[in-house]
Amino acid sequence: MTQEITITRPDDWHVHLRDGQMLKDVVNYTAKQFHRAIVMPNLKPPITTVDAAMAYRNRIREAVDPTLDFQPLMTAYLTDDIDPAEITRGFESGAWTAAKMYPANATTNSSSGVTDVRNIEAVLARMEEIDMPLLIHGEVTDHTVDIFDREAVFIETILKPLIERHPDLRVVLEHITTRQAVDFVRAAGPKVAATITAHHLMINRTDLFRGGIRPHLYCLPIAKREEHRLALREAATSGDTAFFLGTDTAPHKVTDKESDCGCAGIFSAPVAIESYAQVFAEEQALDQLEGFASTHGPAFYRLPRNSSTLTLRAEEWSPPLSIRLNDGDSIRPFCAGDTLHWKMVD
Repeated sequence: MTQEITITRPDDWHVHLRDGQMLKDVVNYTAKQFHRAIVMPNLKPPITTVDAAMAYRNRIREAVDPTLDFQPLMTAYLTDDIDPAEITRGFESGAWTAAKMYPANATTNSSSGVTDVRNIEAVLARMEEIDMPLLIHGEVTDHTVDIFDREAVFIETILKPLIERHPDLRVVLEHITTRQAVDFVRAAGPKVAATITAHHLMINRTDLFRGGIRPHLYCLPIAKREEHRLALREAATSGDTAFFLGTDTAPHKVTDKESDCGCAGIFSAPVAIESYAQVFAEEQALDQLEGFASTHGPAFYRLPRNSSTLTLRAEEWSPPLSIRLNDGDSIRPFCAGDTLHWKMVD
């Protein structure tokens, strides 16, 4: 069995870094592993202007340990009335790498999101024209649709027609969770890609109730049946360039997760690359980890590969049960107290 692997330093194509003190508490977990990260814009208020994006990028840079080489890549938060000219200005100036579409009220801080995709047709046409990637949280918000079916229904009723109307638009379907999403991405062609989280590769919906309700495994999109987890693992480890790493790490305080209306989100940043390595090792596909983690994403975003490397060693260790925050509260990381079998070498 392989005991150590060295790969091109990976990038994380989907992170939530929050803001304020929480940003300062969590950002270096990502920066220690990844050279670049696509930063989600769902703050309060959301990042809808170039000036707001630049100010947020500066706050991130100030919070990062100066010894770490980390580049935040900013995104625009699409609303029903966002100006196509602002989108163009931000992308062409380099302020924005992509734009994010949240269906309104689909997940955390998405109440300002898009209520109907037809409201942003002018923006999508402009993005198609300037070749700006569209990142999508792919779930319908109709409460008559079962929560476990919302991704599949979104693909059929919203995403397929959108791509038919905008065939040259580059699209990333974020944090996919279903076999239907895997099949769709594979059939859609080179303009469509998907990110896959470590937690959706490692847990299914049964794990949410293992020994009782597990609020720290609750995320959106929610984990699905085992057949979907297995489809995701096959896609991630297959070498198919349409699939790449996006952790969707999303920190929430323990008190906010363990409440009568707990927040959706899994804080996987402290164990990100180790979790992926464990999955790839279990699938006997460690030779495919570098592509998934380090090369497929830059190719889709048309960015250069990183020049530095990262080394992982086969070693058993357990993530802490909680991570203390500066305000006295704490966060529970993904895999807290479990045994992981790969560890990043400092």
